[in-house]
Amino acid sequence: MNSNIILIVLGEPNSIFSEILFKFFKSKRFKMTNSRIILIGNKKLFEKQMKQLKYRIYLNEIFEVNEALKKRVNIINIEYKFKKIFSKINSSSKQYIENCFDEAIRLIKSNNLTKLINGPISKTHFLKKKFPGITEYIGFKTNTKNPIMLIYNKNLAVVPLTTHTPLKYVAKHIKKKKIVNTVKIVDQFYRTKLRKKPKFAILGLNPHCESTDRISEEKKEIIPAINVLSKNKINISGPYAADTFFLEKNINKFDAVIGMYHDQVLTPAKTLFKFEAINITIGLPFLKITPDHGPNQDMMGKNKSDPTSIFYAFNFLNKIK
Repeated sequence: MNSNIILIVLGEPNSIFSEILFKFFKSKRFKMTNSRIILIGNKKLFEKQMKQLKYRIYLNEIFEVNEALKKRVNIINIEYKFKKIFSKINSSSKQYIENCFDEAIRLIKSNNLTKLINGPISKTHFLKKKFPGITEYIGFKTNTKNPIMLIYNKNLAVVPLTTHTPLKYVAKHIKKKKIVNTVKIVDQFYRTKLRKKPKFAILGLNPHCESTDRISEEKKEIIPAINVLSKNKINISGPYAADTFFLEKNINKFDAVIGMYHDQVLTPAKTLFKFEAINITIGLPFLKITPDHGPNQDMMGKNKSDPTSIFYAFNFLNKIK
């Protein structure tokens, strides 16, 4: 198992991700790493973006994993035709990004690799409503039935039970079986990767965990799931009302929070931790991490973007065997 190799899919070419990487590769932290870094993307575009942003980093072009050098930035070139170094995101990058992911998955399978970072993508132009998000896209590509999004900070992680599901459809996806399966996978991740027995909190769906309707998701699905998990010796409690849960006195008691929908847990997590967090997809045959920022076209090419999340990603991966 090549646990010291980190693959990086460069993702949407018109984004701040190249700038974020340049800042990491010029840092003392990169010089101290023992990992072998392999970028997957277009070498010519990456070099031109580097020049425009006034960085100088040597790219060692390779064709297979065993050619990668330590303390060098290695790259496997993926063809991509472009006119401008930075331009507005459009559908022309879709096939290029897919080719990058396909190459990454091929390398993972053929070399028994375990760590992948991917740059941000545009859901509108890349996924085109075929998948709710990149979590589900990678799940499909790897035949993973239940990939899980975990927004991780060492003090607290959050997991949305439903990811990019429109709010009007969320309630019908709140099922006891889904809750049980999700918590078990996250619990296993903590125990095997982080060497820790986690303490979970689970949030309700309705305001104050109460419903004036004849159907209460808390009573019908969430509480029965908690009972099953408790019997399986998983440390979990709830449901808690989401409007008051993220107070300091509450969050200090837990390692991970299971929320019912995307913004219920991602909004407070991003407010609390800003860029000191990473998006981890668990349940895959490998560990996939996305830095906690999007393409952010407004900042593209300005050399002013905050690189904290990519530092957090590497710090995390370097501790994982």
